[in-house]
Amino acid sequence: MKKAFITGITGQDGTYLSKLLVEKGYEVHGGVRRISQSAMARLNALGVADKVQLHEFDLIEPNNLFRVLRDVKVDEFYNLAGQSFVGSSWELPIYTADVGAMGVVRLLDTLRSVHPETRFYQASTSEMFGLVAEVPQSETTRLHPRSPYGVAKTYGHYITMNYRESHGMHASSGILFNHESPLRGTEFVTRKITMHLAALARGGDAPVELGNMDAQRDWGFSGDYVEGMWRMLQQDKADDYVLATGVTTSIRDFFTYAAEALGLNPDWQGEGREEIAVDRKSGRQLMKVNPKFYRPAEVDLLIGDARKAREKLGWEPSVGIRELAEMMARADYDALA
Repeated sequence: MKKAFITGITGQDGTYLSKLLVEKGYEVHGGVRRISQSAMARLNALGVADKVQLHEFDLIEPNNLFRVLRDVKVDEFYNLAGQSFVGSSWELPIYTADVGAMGVVRLLDTLRSVHPETRFYQASTSEMFGLVAEVPQSETTRLHPRSPYGVAKTYGHYITMNYRESHGMHASSGILFNHESPLRGTEFVTRKITMHLAALARGGDAPVELGNMDAQRDWGFSGDYVEGMWRMLQQDKADDYVLATGVTTSIRDFFTYAAEALGLNPDWQGEGREEIAVDRKSGRQLMKVNPKFYRPAEVDLLIGDARKAREKLGWEPSVGIRELAEMMARADYDALA
Protein backbone atom coordinates (compact mmCIF):
# COMPACT_ATOMS: atom_id res chain seq x y z
CA MET A 1 0.00 0.00 0.00
CA LYS A 2 1.37 3.38 -1.01
CA LYS A 3 1.34 6.22 1.51
CA ALA A 4 0.74 9.87 0.71
CA PHE A 5 0.77 13.10 2.71
CA ILE A 6 -1.33 16.12 1.71
CA THR A 7 -0.96 19.60 3.13
CA GLY A 8 -4.13 21.63 2.79
CA ILE A 9 -6.06 18.38 2.96
CA THR A 10 -9.23 20.06 4.24
CA GLY A 11 -9.39 22.46 1.29
CA GLN A 12 -11.12 21.93 -2.02
CA ASP A 13 -8.23 20.25 -3.83
CA GLY A 14 -7.03 18.37 -0.77
CA THR A 15 -10.46 16.82 -0.35
CA TYR A 16 -10.80 15.73 -3.98
CA LEU A 17 -7.23 14.41 -3.95
CA SER A 18 -7.90 12.48 -0.73
CA LYS A 19 -10.90 10.82 -2.34
CA LEU A 20 -8.89 9.92 -5.43
CA LEU A 21 -6.01 8.43 -3.43
CA VAL A 22 -8.28 6.51 -1.07
CA GLU A 23 -10.05 5.01 -4.09
CA LYS A 24 -6.64 4.00 -5.47
CA GLY A 25 -5.83 2.15 -2.25
CA TYR A 26 -3.44 4.66 -0.65
CA GLU A 27 -2.95 5.21 3.04
CA VAL A 28 -3.60 8.95 3.20
CA HIS A 29 -2.18 11.36 5.77
CA GLY A 30 -2.96 15.05 5.93
CA GLY A 31 -1.51 18.13 7.57
CA VAL A 32 -3.76 20.75 9.14
CA ARG A 33 -2.96 23.73 11.34
CA ARG A 34 -5.74 22.83 13.76
CA ILE A 35 -7.89 19.71 13.79
CA SER A 36 -11.55 20.59 14.34
CA GLN A 37 -14.98 19.48 13.22
CA SER A 38 -15.41 22.57 11.06
CA ALA A 39 -12.17 21.74 9.27
CA MET A 40 -13.61 18.33 8.39
CA ALA A 41 -16.64 19.66 6.52
CA ARG A 42 -15.34 19.06 2.99
CA LEU A 43 -13.85 15.66 3.83
CA ASN A 44 -17.20 14.67 5.32
CA ALA A 45 -18.98 15.91 2.20
CA LEU A 46 -17.03 13.47 0.00
CA GLY A 47 -17.20 10.64 2.54
CA VAL A 48 -13.48 10.33 3.27
CA ALA A 49 -13.16 11.97 6.71
CA ASP A 50 -12.83 8.60 8.43
CA LYS A 51 -10.41 7.29 5.81
CA VAL A 52 -7.56 9.77 6.31
CA GLN A 53 -5.15 10.34 9.18
CA LEU A 54 -4.67 13.95 10.24
CA HIS A 55 -1.63 15.56 11.85
CA GLU A 56 -1.18 19.04 13.27
CA PHE A 57 1.14 20.62 10.75
CA ASP A 58 2.18 24.23 10.18
CA LEU A 59 4.42 25.40 7.35
CA ILE A 60 5.91 28.20 9.45
CA GLU A 61 7.08 25.82 12.22
CA PRO A 62 10.28 23.99 11.09
CA ASN A 63 10.50 21.74 14.15
CA ASN A 64 6.91 20.62 13.68
CA LEU A 65 7.59 19.79 10.02
CA PHE A 66 10.70 17.82 10.94
CA ARG A 67 8.99 15.72 13.61
CA VAL A 68 5.96 14.83 11.48
CA LEU A 69 7.88 14.09 8.28
CA ARG A 70 10.51 12.08 10.14
CA ASP A 71 7.88 9.89 11.75
CA VAL A 72 5.42 9.59 8.85
CA LYS A 73 7.43 8.20 5.94
CA VAL A 74 5.42 8.51 2.75
CA ASP A 75 5.91 7.68 -0.92
CA GLU A 76 4.27 10.86 -2.19
CA PHE A 77 3.93 14.35 -0.73
CA TYR A 78 1.45 16.88 -2.12
CA ASN A 79 1.89 20.48 -0.98
CA LEU A 80 -1.49 22.16 -1.47
CA ALA A 81 -1.37 24.41 1.60
CA GLY A 82 -1.04 28.16 1.71
CA GLN A 83 -2.83 31.47 1.91
CA SER A 84 -4.77 30.73 -1.25
CA PHE A 85 -6.99 33.79 -1.72
CA VAL A 86 -5.34 36.24 -4.11
CA GLY A 87 -7.38 39.22 -2.88
CA SER A 88 -6.19 38.80 0.71
CA SER A 89 -2.53 38.67 -0.28
CA TRP A 90 -2.32 42.48 -0.55
CA GLU A 91 -3.47 42.72 3.08
CA LEU A 92 -1.35 39.77 4.24
CA PRO A 93 1.80 39.96 2.07
CA ILE A 94 4.26 38.78 4.75
CA TYR A 95 2.15 35.83 5.87
CA THR A 96 1.44 34.93 2.24
CA ALA A 97 5.18 34.90 1.53
CA ASP A 98 6.06 32.97 4.69
CA VAL A 99 3.64 30.15 3.85
CA GLY A 100 3.62 30.23 0.05
CA ALA A 101 7.34 30.78 -0.49
CA MET A 102 9.38 29.94 2.61
CA GLY A 103 6.99 27.15 3.56
CA VAL A 104 7.88 25.33 0.34
CA VAL A 105 11.64 25.42 0.95
CA ARG A 106 11.09 24.32 4.58
CA LEU A 107 9.21 21.27 3.28
CA LEU A 108 11.73 20.43 0.59
CA ASP A 109 14.74 20.79 2.86
CA THR A 110 13.11 18.70 5.59
CA LEU A 111 12.25 15.96 3.12
CA ARG A 112 15.78 16.09 1.72
CA SER A 113 17.08 15.48 5.23
CA VAL A 114 14.72 12.73 6.39
CA HIS A 115 13.25 10.99 3.31
CA PRO A 116 14.85 12.31 0.08
CA GLU A 117 13.27 9.53 -1.99
CA THR A 118 9.75 10.87 -1.36
CA ARG A 119 8.12 12.23 -4.51
CA PHE A 120 7.07 15.85 -4.06
CA TYR A 121 4.30 17.85 -5.72
CA GLN A 122 4.16 21.65 -5.51
CA ALA A 123 0.89 23.46 -6.25
CA SER A 124 1.99 26.26 -8.54
CA THR A 125 -0.54 28.57 -10.17
CA SER A 126 -1.43 30.47 -13.33
CA GLU A 127 -1.30 33.65 -11.21
CA MET A 128 2.48 33.47 -11.68
CA PHE A 129 1.99 34.57 -15.31
CA GLY A 130 0.32 37.81 -14.20
CA LEU A 131 1.03 40.43 -16.86
CA VAL A 132 1.00 37.77 -19.54
CA ALA A 133 3.83 37.67 -22.06
CA GLU A 134 1.94 35.43 -24.49
CA VAL A 135 -1.44 33.82 -25.02
CA PRO A 136 -1.96 30.98 -24.27
CA GLN A 137 0.49 30.36 -21.43
CA SER A 138 2.66 27.24 -21.25
CA GLU A 139 5.46 25.87 -19.08
CA THR A 140 7.99 28.09 -20.89
CA THR A 141 6.05 31.38 -20.71
CA ARG A 142 7.88 34.18 -18.87
CA LEU A 143 6.50 34.80 -15.36
CA HIS A 144 5.38 38.28 -14.27
CA PRO A 145 3.20 37.88 -11.14
CA ARG A 146 0.84 40.76 -10.28
CA SER A 147 -0.01 40.00 -6.65
CA PRO A 148 1.86 39.04 -3.46
CA TYR A 149 0.21 35.63 -3.84
CA GLY A 150 1.62 35.22 -7.34
CA VAL A 151 5.08 36.39 -6.22
CA ALA A 152 5.14 33.87 -3.35
CA LYS A 153 4.01 31.07 -5.62
CA THR A 154 6.71 31.98 -8.13
CA TYR A 155 9.38 31.48 -5.46
CA GLY A 156 7.79 28.16 -4.48
CA HIS A 157 7.80 27.09 -8.11
CA TYR A 158 11.45 27.95 -8.71
CA ILE A 159 12.72 26.48 -5.43
CA THR A 160 10.97 23.21 -6.31
CA MET A 161 12.77 23.24 -9.66
CA ASN A 162 16.03 24.05 -7.87
CA TYR A 163 15.77 21.12 -5.45
CA ARG A 164 15.03 18.82 -8.38
CA GLU A 165 18.07 20.03 -10.30
CA SER A 166 20.46 20.53 -7.37
CA HIS A 167 19.60 17.56 -5.15
CA GLY A 168 18.08 15.06 -7.56
CA MET A 169 14.73 15.04 -5.79
CA HIS A 170 11.64 13.84 -7.63
CA ALA A 171 9.97 17.26 -7.28
CA SER A 172 7.31 18.41 -9.74
CA SER A 173 5.16 21.52 -10.01
CA GLY A 174 1.67 21.69 -11.41
CA ILE A 175 0.95 25.11 -12.91
CA LEU A 176 -2.78 24.91 -12.40
CA PHE A 177 -5.18 27.35 -13.94
CA ASN A 178 -8.35 28.24 -12.02
CA HIS A 179 -10.27 25.17 -10.96
CA GLU A 180 -13.55 25.20 -9.08
CA SER A 181 -16.21 22.93 -7.60
CA PRO A 182 -19.13 22.98 -5.15
CA LEU A 183 -16.44 22.73 -2.43
CA ARG A 184 -14.79 26.00 -3.47
CA GLY A 185 -14.32 28.53 -0.65
CA THR A 186 -17.03 31.16 -0.38
CA GLU A 187 -14.54 34.01 -0.78
CA PHE A 188 -13.72 33.01 -4.37
CA VAL A 189 -15.64 34.79 -7.11
CA THR A 190 -17.17 31.70 -8.71
CA ARG A 191 -18.61 30.39 -5.44
CA LYS A 192 -19.64 33.90 -4.41
CA ILE A 193 -21.64 34.12 -7.63
CA THR A 194 -23.33 30.74 -7.31
CA MET A 195 -24.21 31.19 -3.62
CA HIS A 196 -25.82 34.59 -4.19
CA LEU A 197 -27.66 33.43 -7.29
CA ALA A 198 -28.97 30.42 -5.40
CA ALA A 199 -30.30 32.75 -2.70
CA LEU A 200 -31.93 34.96 -5.35
CA ALA A 201 -33.49 31.92 -7.01
CA ARG A 202 -34.91 30.93 -3.61
CA GLY A 203 -36.62 34.32 -3.30
CA GLY A 204 -33.87 36.58 -1.98
CA ASP A 205 -33.59 40.17 -3.14
CA ALA A 206 -29.97 41.24 -2.43
CA PRO A 207 -27.88 41.51 -5.62
CA VAL A 208 -24.36 40.10 -5.58
CA GLU A 209 -21.60 42.74 -5.62
CA LEU A 210 -18.66 41.98 -7.90
CA GLY A 211 -15.56 43.69 -9.28
CA ASN A 212 -14.08 43.63 -12.79
CA MET A 213 -16.61 41.77 -14.95
CA ASP A 214 -14.26 41.80 -17.94
CA ALA A 215 -11.53 39.72 -16.22
CA GLN A 216 -11.17 36.38 -17.99
CA ARG A 217 -10.07 33.06 -16.59
CA ASP A 218 -9.47 29.49 -17.73
CA TRP A 219 -11.79 27.61 -15.36
CA GLY A 220 -11.87 23.83 -14.88
CA PHE A 221 -13.15 21.28 -12.36
CA SER A 222 -11.05 20.51 -9.29
CA GLY A 223 -11.83 16.79 -9.52
CA ASP A 224 -10.15 16.69 -12.93
CA TYR A 225 -7.10 18.63 -11.78
CA VAL A 226 -6.20 16.41 -8.82
CA GLU A 227 -6.02 13.50 -11.26
CA GLY A 228 -3.34 15.49 -13.08
CA MET A 229 -1.43 16.04 -9.83
CA TRP A 230 -1.37 12.32 -9.15
CA ARG A 231 -0.25 11.51 -12.68
CA MET A 232 2.73 13.86 -12.33
CA LEU A 233 4.11 11.85 -9.42
CA GLN A 234 3.72 8.55 -11.30
CA GLN A 235 6.25 9.63 -13.96
CA ASP A 236 9.77 8.23 -13.92
CA LYS A 237 11.18 11.75 -14.25
CA ALA A 238 9.95 14.80 -12.36
CA ASP A 239 8.89 17.83 -14.40
CA ASP A 240 6.55 20.83 -14.47
CA TYR A 241 3.15 20.77 -16.18
CA VAL A 242 0.39 23.23 -17.00
CA LEU A 243 -3.11 21.94 -16.27
CA ALA A 244 -5.80 23.97 -18.02
CA THR A 245 -8.86 23.65 -20.25
CA GLY A 246 -7.63 26.03 -22.94
CA VAL A 247 -10.99 27.84 -22.82
CA THR A 248 -11.23 31.37 -21.46
CA THR A 249 -14.41 32.76 -19.91
CA SER A 250 -15.24 36.19 -18.53
CA ILE A 251 -16.70 36.60 -15.07
CA ARG A 252 -19.79 38.00 -16.82
CA ASP A 253 -20.25 34.81 -18.83
CA PHE A 254 -19.70 32.54 -15.82
CA PHE A 255 -22.38 34.57 -14.01
CA THR A 256 -24.74 34.11 -16.96
CA TYR A 257 -24.21 30.33 -17.11
CA ALA A 258 -24.83 29.94 -13.38
CA ALA A 259 -27.91 32.18 -13.48
CA GLU A 260 -29.45 30.32 -16.40
CA ALA A 261 -28.96 27.02 -14.56
CA LEU A 262 -31.31 28.38 -11.87
CA GLY A 263 -33.94 29.76 -14.22
CA LEU A 264 -32.70 33.36 -14.10
CA ASN A 265 -32.16 35.40 -17.26
CA PRO A 266 -29.70 38.28 -16.74
CA ASP A 267 -30.00 41.40 -18.86
CA TRP A 268 -26.68 43.29 -18.81
CA GLN A 269 -26.99 47.06 -18.57
CA GLY A 270 -24.40 49.84 -18.29
CA GLU A 271 -20.64 49.61 -18.56
CA GLY A 272 -17.60 49.40 -16.30
CA ARG A 273 -18.30 50.42 -12.74
CA GLU A 274 -21.90 51.26 -13.62
CA GLU A 275 -22.72 47.80 -14.97
CA ILE A 276 -25.65 45.85 -13.50
CA ALA A 277 -27.54 42.67 -14.33
CA VAL A 278 -31.35 42.59 -14.12
CA ASP A 279 -33.48 39.46 -14.41
CA ARG A 280 -35.58 39.77 -17.57
CA LYS A 281 -38.44 37.78 -16.05
CA SER A 282 -38.88 39.39 -12.64
CA GLY A 283 -37.10 42.72 -13.06
CA ARG A 284 -35.04 42.05 -9.93
CA GLN A 285 -31.46 43.29 -9.87
CA LEU A 286 -29.11 40.31 -9.77
CA MET A 287 -25.69 42.00 -9.76
CA LYS A 288 -24.01 45.35 -9.33
CA VAL A 289 -20.38 46.37 -9.57
CA ASN A 290 -18.64 47.49 -6.39
CA PRO A 291 -15.24 49.15 -7.04
CA LYS A 292 -13.86 47.83 -3.75
CA PHE A 293 -13.63 44.39 -5.35
CA TYR A 294 -11.26 45.60 -8.06
CA ARG A 295 -7.70 44.34 -7.54
CA PRO A 296 -4.84 46.86 -7.21
CA ALA A 297 -3.21 45.12 -10.21
CA GLU A 298 -5.47 42.96 -12.34
CA VAL A 299 -4.62 39.83 -14.30
CA ASP A 300 -6.93 40.31 -17.26
CA LEU A 301 -6.50 37.22 -19.44
CA LEU A 302 -5.31 33.77 -18.40
CA ILE A 303 -5.63 30.83 -20.77
CA GLY A 304 -3.50 27.72 -20.52
CA ASP A 305 -1.78 25.45 -23.01
CA ALA A 306 -1.89 21.94 -21.52
CA ARG A 307 -0.45 20.08 -24.52
CA LYS A 308 2.49 18.76 -22.49
CA ALA A 309 0.15 17.27 -19.87
CA ARG A 310 -2.01 15.73 -22.59
CA GLU A 311 0.95 14.20 -24.40
CA LYS A 312 3.09 13.04 -21.46
CA LEU A 313 0.50 12.40 -18.73
CA GLY A 314 -2.49 11.44 -20.85
CA TRP A 315 -4.48 14.04 -18.90
CA GLU A 316 -7.66 15.65 -20.24
CA PRO A 317 -10.26 17.82 -18.47
CA SER A 318 -13.71 16.24 -18.55
CA VAL A 319 -15.98 19.06 -17.28
CA GLY A 320 -16.71 22.11 -19.44
CA ILE A 321 -17.28 25.63 -18.13
CA ARG A 322 -21.05 25.68 -18.54
CA GLU A 323 -21.37 22.27 -16.88
CA LEU A 324 -19.13 23.48 -14.04
CA ALA A 325 -21.19 26.64 -13.46
CA GLU A 326 -24.39 24.59 -13.48
CA MET A 327 -22.93 22.02 -11.07
CA MET A 328 -21.93 24.70 -8.58
CA ALA A 329 -25.16 26.68 -8.88
CA ARG A 330 -27.37 23.63 -8.43
CA ALA A 331 -25.35 22.43 -5.41
CA ASP A 332 -25.76 25.82 -3.69
CA TYR A 333 -29.46 25.94 -4.59
CA ASP A 334 -30.04 22.44 -3.18
CA ALA A 335 -28.13 23.32 0.00
CA LEU A 336 -30.70 26.06 0.73
CA ALA A 337 -33.66 23.64 0.55
